[in-house]
Parts: sequence; structure tokens; C-alpha cells
Amino acid sequence: MLELERVVKHYLAGEEEVRAVDGVSLHVRTGEMVALQGPSGSGKTTLLLLIAGLLAADAGVIRFAGREIASLSEDQASDYLMRDVGFIYQSVQLMARTSVLENASLKLVLGGMGMREANEHATPWLERLGLTDRIGHTPEQLSGGERQRVAIARALAGDPRLILADEPTGNLDSARSMEIVELLHGIAAERGAGVVLVTHDSEAAQLADRRYLMRDGMLAKAESSTSTNEPAPEQCSRTAEG
Repeated sequence: MLELERVVKHYLAGEEEVRAVDGVSLHVRTGEMVALQGPSGSGKTTLLLLIAGLLAADAGVIRFAGREIASLSEDQASDYLMRDVGFIYQSVQLMARTSVLENASLKLVLGGMGMREANEHATPWLERLGLTDRIGHTPEQLSGGERQRVAIARALAGDPRLILADEPTGNLDSARSMEIVELLHGIAAERGAGVVLVTHDSEAAQLADRRYLMRDGMLAKAESSTSTNEPAPEQCSRTAEG
């Protein structure tokens, strides 16, 4: 489903070149959840932004369903992000003074779906995430964890084929965190989606089909809970952001 081949992204910090992503190769199969762990600044978020097409790689190839992301037209790239990708951002981005249901439906509406139909798609996800009694509330009336769950519902409402989750449990307690990760893993298995999960939570990462440690811009170590023929990534030595 998702293929990354020697992907590189670098920045200039003063006169120093920082290789945020340094030659990463990774394959994510249909129905599989892959977890990325690593210290802050190791390149994890940058890698997700590259996969989503929100950043352009300096070198290497990223393919989704056989298509190179870099070769997509502006309209095709927008459709890819709106329809194929569900991005759960580390910082919750909800519209103020707008109901939970409208926030969860927003991406579908922006993609051209009517409000009534969008609400019908979003409501089951809000219910599944334990927000049934919060549908009419605004973000100002929610806890941090509730706002995080609204953002997750918004990302999942369009039934994306690829879910990119950047610390989706950061504002949640341990029990709710495990529920969310189990939900993402279940979506991958049930719906044939691919999930790339960035997390600092080692317990949550254990639920993934494969786990990687990202350090210095590369996948430095791989652990598998299921067998795989993919080779372990190589070590690298540069610092990274993300």
C-alpha cells in the first residue's frame, strides 16, 4: 500500500544542514499498523508530513497504491490528502465555537459532501469514541482528551485507506489511550487500511504489527510481532527535527 524508498528531507539551521529524514525506506502493507518510536526531534513527524504530501522530499520516492506522491498534480495531491489520508495531528486543530459534530464532519464537507451526509458519516465515529453526549458541545466546553477524540473522529469519518497518527493519545489517560490504539489496529484489520502510528507509549506500540525506532532521521531498529521479510533499517548519525 505505502512504499518509501531512501527518502530524504533536510533543513538548514544557520549554516548547518539538518537531515530530518535521512534515507528512510519503509513498506506498509494493506491491513497493517506500523508504530514509530523515538526521542523528540528524531524525524517522526517530518516523516508523516512527507507521506501525507504536506512536505516535499529532497530525494527518494514515496508511493501510495502504486502512485508516486511527487508526481501528483495539485488537484490530485489535494484529493489524496482529503480522501485517502486520515491525519491525526499531534496538536488538536478544532474550529472554535463550532459543535463537535460540525468539527468531526468538516473534512468531509470540505471534500464536497453535503452537511447532512457528512454528519451521518461522522456520528458513528463520535459514538464509537465515547462522545455521544458531547455532539452539541463546542471545543471550549470539552476537556483536552475529548478534543483529541473529536480530532480522531474527524480523521476517520471519511474511511481513509491510510491513517497517519502523530501521538494520537497524547492528551488521553492510559485506559483511553489503549482503546484508541486498539481502535486504529482494528480499523487496519477490518477495513484493509494502513496505519502509521507515532507514539512515545511503549505499551501502545506493542499492539502494532511492526515497531521501529527512529533515531537521527533514520529507522535505526526494527522489532516485529509478526514475521516479515523486510530488512532491518540501517543506522545513521545525523540529528533531525520532527
